[in-house]
Amino acid sequence: MGPPPAPTQARRPPIWLLVALTGAGPFTMQILVPTLPALGTAFAAPPVSVQLVLTLYLAGVAIAPLFYGPLSDRFGRRPVLLAALCLFVVASLAAAAVTSLTGLIWARVAQAVGACSGMVLVRAIIRDTHGRERSASLIGYVTMGMTVAPMVAPMVGALLEQHAGWRAVLLACLAVAAPLLVATWRSLPETLPTPQKLPGLAGLLRLYGALLAQPGFRAYAAVSTCSTGIFFAFISGAPYVVVNGLGLPATAYAAAFMSISVSYALGNFLAGRLSVGVGLLPMLRAGVGLTSVAAVGMLAAVMLLPAHIATLFGPMAVVALGNGISQPNALAGAVSVRPELAGTASGLAGFAAMAFGAVLSYVVAVIETGTGVATAAVMCACGIAAQAALRLVPKGG
Repeated sequence: MGPPPAPTQARRPPIWLLVALTGAGPFTMQILVPTLPALGTAFAAPPVSVQLVLTLYLAGVAIAPLFYGPLSDRFGRRPVLLAALCLFVVASLAAAAVTSLTGLIWARVAQAVGACSGMVLVRAIIRDTHGRERSASLIGYVTMGMTVAPMVAPMVGALLEQHAGWRAVLLACLAVAAPLLVATWRSLPETLPTPQKLPGLAGLLRLYGALLAQPGFRAYAAVSTCSTGIFFAFISGAPYVVVNGLGLPATAYAAAFMSISVSYALGNFLAGRLSVGVGLLPMLRAGVGLTSVAAVGMLAAVMLLPAHIATLFGPMAVVALGNGISQPNALAGAVSVRPELAGTASGLAGFAAMAFGAVLSYVVAVIETGTGVATAAVMCACGIAAQAALRLVPKGG
């Protein structure tokens, strides 16, 4: 691979690498979502069992940040990322080789742990090198660039499954993981300003307790968690509504999902362009407002209008726009409460969002009948909770 770059705090990582690291986790998650109904057929398993491929993936994404944050605050962002990407490569190979649904589920958990490292640590890397408002802006731009991954992943997964089988979908993850490992080794400098002592389990719990004792962190993390819950409720229920409820192919879901990614990218662009000038809190209020109103609109549409794919993806495009605006600002707020613990704060906020998403994904799989009503109702509940959390942000941010 060649010699690694010399660590230097003055050197900032290339934006393209931050985008790629952030996009690896969403790509790996989304590429398999359209194939969930087909996996049920391949393994002769009911939807609730197959849903564990997504639910436990999210659980892995939830738990891993709790360790990545403190480890990166102690040992640096670079070595932690390299170790995680090695796991990503090995787990992708294992997932493609399994012979049972149980084996696939656990290989996906390991894959999630490796792939999610970029999602967590890129936020800390940005905060290492930029102030709070500029961090929100840059997180928005990075996330906007990253949206090409979840935009194309469902279609890639649907087409690969259709023409080459589900194992080809998982080999595509390997085709992402291996080059990303090489690129990180060659191009990522260390950005951690001052290493923190590794606290041990008791000390780690104290750090988490110290963060949770901050009203600002609690509020920002809750807004991010509830807004993320809206998205995961949708991706858990929508494939079954489209394929089983409407009788459409998985490629129809994948094609429609591209509109969601475009809307999210637009929201990220607005966050990147406007957060510094408008301010973090006004942008957060605008994003959460759009998301909540659109979730209510989806519930009304699926209850009152004839069943159609547009009644799902039309309102969801507005939800994605709102999330694209709110998420970079909520995360920038969360990691700025205690800047010296940016990695730990990013990890804890990520855990809360992904754990909540994992629970919702399973709940939606159990209660969704194919009409979309259950999915939209859960999304509305998350929108109301996000509005309530936003009111808890301290005055002055």
